[in-house]
This record gives sequence, C-alpha cells and structure tokens, in this order.
Amino acid sequence: MSEAARQDAGEVLIVTGMSGAGRSTAADALEDLGWYVVDNLPPRMLRPLLDLSGLAADALPRIAVVVDVRGRDMFTELPEVTRALRDARQQLRVVFLDAADDVLVRRYEAVRRPHPLQGDGTILDGIRRERVRLAAIRESADVIIDTSDFNIHQLATQVVELFSEEGSARHALTIMSFGFKYGLPTDADLVADMRFLPNPFWNDELRALTGEDDAVREFVMAQTGAVEFLDAYAAAMAPVLEGYQRENKRHSVIAIGCTGGKHRSVVMVRELAARLASVPGVAVRVAHRDLGRE
Repeated sequence: MSEAARQDAGEVLIVTGMSGAGRSTAADALEDLGWYVVDNLPPRMLRPLLDLSGLAADALPRIAVVVDVRGRDMFTELPEVTRALRDARQQLRVVFLDAADDVLVRRYEAVRRPHPLQGDGTILDGIRRERVRLAAIRESADVIIDTSDFNIHQLATQVVELFSEEGSARHALTIMSFGFKYGLPTDADLVADMRFLPNPFWNDELRALTGEDDAVREFVMAQTGAVEFLDAYAAAMAPVLEGYQRENKRHSVIAIGCTGGKHRSVVMVRELAARLASVPGVAVRVAHRDLGRE
C-alpha cells in the first residue's frame, strides 16, 4: 500500500477470540453500526483487503474482519500479519472476545455442536487447544471483552458503546402516519389513534389540503386534547426510547393513525417528531404511508 493510501485508509477492526464467546453477535452489532463486516477471512487475505480499503476509503471507511480458528492452519499467521499491519497503518485495532471455560462448554452443549478443535476429544479439550493457539493474539489485543456474564443483547450493547461513532444515534425511530381504512402498518411497534380529534375532512376549506399545510395544522392543534396528547405521549415515550437503547433495540416504528392518513395523523406525526428529536441517542425519521392516496 502506498503512503498516501495508508494515510487515507479507514478504520479497521480485527474481531477474534474464543469460539462461542460471541463473535457473530459482535459482528452483527458492528454491521448495524455501519461497519463493513467480512466474516471468516483467512489472515493472509488481510493485506489485500486492507490495500483495497486504502484505495476506497470513502466507500469503506470502517471495516471489521472476523478471524478465527475456522481459518485452520492459516490462522497461525494472524499474529505476524497483525504486527505487520500495525507498522503500516495507525487505525488498526484487535478485539478479542473471551469467556470462562465452563461458560463456553455450556454454550456448546446448548446448541449441540462440536467445538471446531474438539476432534475425537471433548468440548473442553477443544477449548483448551484453542486457548493455546490464541494466547499470543489475546496478549497483543487492544480490547478484550469477557462475555461470561453477557447475554447476546448485553454483548451487542457493549459493542455499540465501544465502537459507535461519538455522537451517533443508537436508535433509529420512524414515526409514521397512516389511515386506518387502509389497514395497520405491519411493522409498527406502537400504534396511536387520532380519531378522537375532529376530522378536517368535513371542513370544506380543508378537505383538499393535507396535514402538511399550515391551515390544517392550526385546525388540528386547536382541538381539545391535541396538545395534551402530544405532551403526555412524548413524555411517556422518552423512557421507552432510552430503554430500547439499553436493550440494544436499534429500530422502532410508532404509527399514528386517523381515518384516511391525510390530515390529523400527518399533523400529529410532525409534532411528535419535533418533541422526540431531543431524546438523546435517537435519530427520528418521519414517514407518511397513505398521504398520496386518493
């Protein structure tokens, strides 16, 4: 790789560690954060991959490579390759996932699969062989995550906390308007009904307009209960969204409905989005499912 390519290359994470310690969960969490994840890459292929990343830094700003004993004999090359790459670039980190032997045994027994190094022995024999192979890599790792006491959600949360970009959203919230007469959105996590408010459709001056027009917004927001609902619902959703982040639920959809999805729900979606945009760690997106229907 040329010196210019090294300077422009994006961040690279090598994810390795004990089989059963959670590499797949960590890889999924990184992918959700926008990392380009390559699984089960032979160590000798790291150099060509990172050369490519240096030439395409804008397209591949962050690459996570999962390397483990499935690479068989080639896995022994990882310490040497890692040392060479550290000398060649600054943005390379090695993450090692580990867990206690008894925890790993229980995890393998739960899924009823043999350890990749078990051979004719026991699961514990395979774990011990793997520890010997990984000793040098573990010693030189930048980050060691012990997953012994983690479930998959807690591990994913730990990965998000360690490797998300500073200030980036940890939860993507879509607030969607819809019309009940066209059916409930199939992907809604929460649904609220705005049919308790008077319908602008029955106002001749507002019928042809939508909730994106100021006249409709003013009409809806002037109705008894509109502001009270928004303030109460936003206050109720704030701890829910904070809890979603703690549980590493990355996406959710709030569906706000009225009869046709054209007036009341559109106004309330926009108003609710403005209130929830201030919740830390949440990126809010607005969608109007039925606004374009006749």
